[in-house]
Amino acid sequence: MAGTKETTDSYTVANYARFPVALVRGEGCRVWDEDGRSYLDMMAGIAVSALGHAHPGLVRAISEQAATLLHTSNLFYNEPSARLAEQLVNRSFAGRVFFCNSGTEANEAAIKMARRSNATRHGIISSHDSFHGRTMASLAATGQGALREGFGPMPEGFTHVAYNDTAALAEAADENTAAVLVEPLLGEGGVVVPDDDYLARVREICDQAGCLMILDEVQTGMGRTGTLFAYEPSGAVPDILTTAKGLAGGIPIGAVLATEKASAALVAGSHGTTFGGNPVACRASLALLEAFDNNAVIDNCKRSGAHLLAALKKLAGTRSDVVDVRGKGLLVGMELDRPARPVVEAALAEGLLVNSTANTVLRFLPPLIISTDEIDEGIDMLKRALG
Repeated sequence: MAGTKETTDSYTVANYARFPVALVRGEGCRVWDEDGRSYLDMMAGIAVSALGHAHPGLVRAISEQAATLLHTSNLFYNEPSARLAEQLVNRSFAGRVFFCNSGTEANEAAIKMARRSNATRHGIISSHDSFHGRTMASLAATGQGALREGFGPMPEGFTHVAYNDTAALAEAADENTAAVLVEPLLGEGGVVVPDDDYLARVREICDQAGCLMILDEVQTGMGRTGTLFAYEPSGAVPDILTTAKGLAGGIPIGAVLATEKASAALVAGSHGTTFGGNPVACRASLALLEAFDNNAVIDNCKRSGAHLLAALKKLAGTRSDVVDVRGKGLLVGMELDRPARPVVEAALAEGLLVNSTANTVLRFLPPLIISTDEIDEGIDMLKRALG
């Protein structure tokens, strides 16, 4: 009988560069492969498994909801989606929430919302090196040309400026601009942390240009940077915010949070999704927020994030191949002077899961529950992987 890897390679589209490991179970910050080998997970499914693996509260909520009501469609109301919408509004700037199934869907909806808010404006400004998804509009907004190769022509109306360059943004924003779409930190673009006043300046520029401000918090949201949403310390309040990844701890979900004014652009029949607001996904997200409140998860993210950043900087001080260490909370990057993928592969061999982005950056996205002892264990494995 063929194994998981062989069966996958035989029957699925070959669009992923997978590692030669088939994972079969997880608990806390560890996962195990089909050969019984354990790994310390400092990827969290790319910032998804915020509570780690097999979290009891999350498992219980999913099981109970699956046994009660699995799916309804949006032709009917369901309690978990109503409760989650209320929770997200009460914990943010938003007046309304639209549920979908992923980050790219959330960004597509946000772009549509912005364009429909003002029929005379259709321009969307985003950043070079940004990542907003792989569907057509979100791909057009993504500032990485290599990802668009072979998929043209792209939808019109998208402009890119240098990230963290507010002068360039101010020059680009005009009477045709419907929205500026930015990430609080560049995630896929190499864990780039902007100036402290960057989001506040983006807000000012949007106000001056009369356009909306959209924050893509698909990767940075849900506690990842040490606050529920990364915009909070800046004081800059967006008109629209997108979130996904860690929102339900591993169950597919996405959400668009918007002010009452911005959300009014979408009326019955103007946009929709079959699975958005799914009862199981929303119940999982409610369980995640309950765990955040009861177990001081975001406080742990701050503490463990500071420990991880300090440990990586200490390690960098002993090496000549580390260019920079940067990040916020538990979204941290170590930039090397060489391709990072071989180091990721060496780390895997040591029993450590990390990933690489922007070619030369090792990216650390562990579960928000990770302990400082587990971080120290990971650093020891990383030292060996670096050689």
